[in-house]
Amino acid sequence: MTALPKSAPFPADQIETLNTIVARATPLQRSWLSGFLAGVDAANGATASQQPLAPPRVKSKLTILYGSETGNSEGLALKARKTAQKLGFDAKVLDMADATPQALVAAKDVIVIAATWGEGDPPQRAATFYKSLMADNAPRLDGVRFAVLALGDTAYANFCATGRAIDERLGVLGGLRIADRIDLDLDFSQKAAAWTESILAKFQLAEPAAANIVHIDFKAVPQADDPEWPLLDAENPLAAEISDLVNLNGSGSSSETWHLEFATDVPGWTYAPGDAIGVIPENDPELVSALLDTVGLGADVTLAQQLTTGREITTLTRPLVQAYAKLTGRADVEAIASPDRFASYAADRQVIDLLCEYRERLSAQQLVDLLRPLPPRLYSVASSLAAHQGETHLLVGAVRWQSHGRARNGVASAHLASRKRGDVVKLYVKPNRHFRLPADSTRPIVMIGAGTGIAPFRAFIEERAAIEAKGKSWLFFGARNFTTDFLYQLEWQDHLTSGALTNLDVAFSRDQPEKIYVQHRIAENADALRGWVSDGAHIYVCGDEKAMARDVDKALGDVLGVEALDDLRNAGRYQRDVY
Repeated sequence: MTALPKSAPFPADQIETLNTIVARATPLQRSWLSGFLAGVDAANGATASQQPLAPPRVKSKLTILYGSETGNSEGLALKARKTAQKLGFDAKVLDMADATPQALVAAKDVIVIAATWGEGDPPQRAATFYKSLMADNAPRLDGVRFAVLALGDTAYANFCATGRAIDERLGVLGGLRIADRIDLDLDFSQKAAAWTESILAKFQLAEPAAANIVHIDFKAVPQADDPEWPLLDAENPLAAEISDLVNLNGSGSSSETWHLEFATDVPGWTYAPGDAIGVIPENDPELVSALLDTVGLGADVTLAQQLTTGREITTLTRPLVQAYAKLTGRADVEAIASPDRFASYAADRQVIDLLCEYRERLSAQQLVDLLRPLPPRLYSVASSLAAHQGETHLLVGAVRWQSHGRARNGVASAHLASRKRGDVVKLYVKPNRHFRLPADSTRPIVMIGAGTGIAPFRAFIEERAAIEAKGKSWLFFGARNFTTDFLYQLEWQDHLTSGALTNLDVAFSRDQPEKIYVQHRIAENADALRGWVSDGAHIYVCGDEKAMARDVDKALGDVLGVEALDDLRNAGRYQRDVY
């Protein structure tokens, strides 16, 4: 950083102070300061000899395009817009679901924030845009400056594949890459904020020389937090007390499904049916102890606490295996990390398996550096504030299984299942604006879910009952057995009696020789379902994407027609919350 010369028109002590401030300032802070000084001069009517180095410019337009599955990209886009507005950009946020490649042609500066879904696919709502962008007839983007932030999960082989593909394609179409793409794992928050600041500074520096100084209209800059995003988030969660919890499955069930109620009557906590609740989990203390013993750190109590609350100690990722091979210098571990071997080795194995099979002593810092931060888990909210003021309900299926001679537990689900009344769990709200009840409460709704996928529909029906909605409602629910797995059975029967729920069709797959699933009930009710859609019904699906949700999608396509189903999706009348 160039220091102010001694000949600068300031006393020596002020020069020293200014040099100290500027040397420590980020690119964002320096840009803001230059705009502030230009604005002060403009506001005070500077004389000709006191004119700023360049006149205030018209706000530069910036498009922040995002593709989101769980809301992470959307949240980052909203935060980026706020930062850009404070710098004087005329920034707008655009969902890929509402965008076309043609819309980018007129854009000057574009920030793309793109998540990857599943095994390398674009988010569901971004699929149409992505397909059009990759098509041979996609428009040229000559003169469009862009930068891409890719979100992903290193537990999947095609990490950040969507963002990588979009970044490459924008360049092929003639766009000018203003900075290298950044690929972020689940611990993306702070890195994304720093990247956003640096990218906005690059966009400003790329302006013509006469327009380098930014004029900020402070009256136009929001001073409060964006009302579109909650105050309590993963970095600032709520410590919520469990007021009730009960296992909803009957004796003899192969499932373990917990209904949990949290006391959340605090300022700033609000949610809508369809939103997700983020849970900050803790690792199983027994697994933490086994892990520390394996690497020779069993007596380190401070490290045990750090691993319990702060590091991911279960999911075995290829980058972790590569890092362990480099750390230990073991060629046999390096061989496991090869693309052709990793998938088969990692199947149903966890970090503890790798460290036990290829045992080495590690220091505390080496172990911490090897593990990524413990990510939160998301669960569909299972209650309506209109029905349960000051409360938040979740429906959580405890995940437990055996593999390679070890008992395994889902991190968050087992943590929640082991809690008791009065325990405190850290929670936050993750809005899901694309899984919402119709604004018109007279519209019919069709809800399709299996197992814990019924959670958001409990919230839907509670909300509609509380506001006395006139629209019809139809629930398709699937589980294994009627006698042990009919989640919230008495509540559904009460809603049928009151009229809040119009139709209920269930599929219990193990109650008869042939397996019956919700997609079979959809096919059986094809004519009635087509009638509901003709009457304006919205269709909702919640559950496992690879199994139930995919089969339901096919069944709906068979009943309604694939093109008609796509039209419903584009109109916001076919919404899915799948995992």
